[in-house]
Amino acid sequence: MTRSVPLRRPLVALLLACAVLVSATGCGDSGDSGSATGTTASTEVSTGASASAPASASASAASPSASTEKQRLAKTRFVANAGLAAGATYQWIVKPYRAGTFKKGADGRTFALVKAGLAGGFAYNRLKAAAENAKGDPLLSKAVAPLTAAIESLQGMATKLRKGEAGEGDIGAFESVIDSIKSAGKDAGAEVKDKVPSTSQLTG
Repeated sequence: MTRSVPLRRPLVALLLACAVLVSATGCGDSGDSGSATGTTASTEVSTGASASAPASASASAASPSASTEKQRLAKTRFVANAGLAAGATYQWIVKPYRAGTFKKGADGRTFALVKAGLAGGFAYNRLKAAAENAKGDPLLSKAVAPLTAAIESLQGMATKLRKGEAGEGDIGAFESVIDSIKSAGKDAGAEVKDKVPSTSQLTG
């Protein structure tokens, strides 16, 4: 019994030393882990900031493209509406008038006048739409703007055509506006070609 006491003390001391070493090692690991976590968070913030920069640059780069697409669409719509107005005017107003179909006693006069009245209203509406479309393109808008008053002067033409009251001056006014619209479109890079509308389009 007297010999066991000295053996216990070194054993206890050894156990205490090991406990201290384990504790110190654990603290060291905790510090390293925190440092790594801090570094990771910092990296993520940095990465997020760098990722947002290209996104902003991309948005800025997309803006001119969107503007170009808007102008292209404006020209396309202008050409379509102006082309329908021109086609209706020449097919159902100018041609029959020049052929004498609007004169009293002419064969098919009543039908021709009804069709001319519909074409007159249709062409007026398409010209107004074309003028509105032109506003989407700076160059086209500048070319078409002076024609607004001339287009408005055609507003009551449909009624005169339907009643057979349209004369040479009225027909000439319609032709003049159509020719001016075509010229303005061509100067702005939006060439207009005649497109004869169907009967359903005229009545729709």
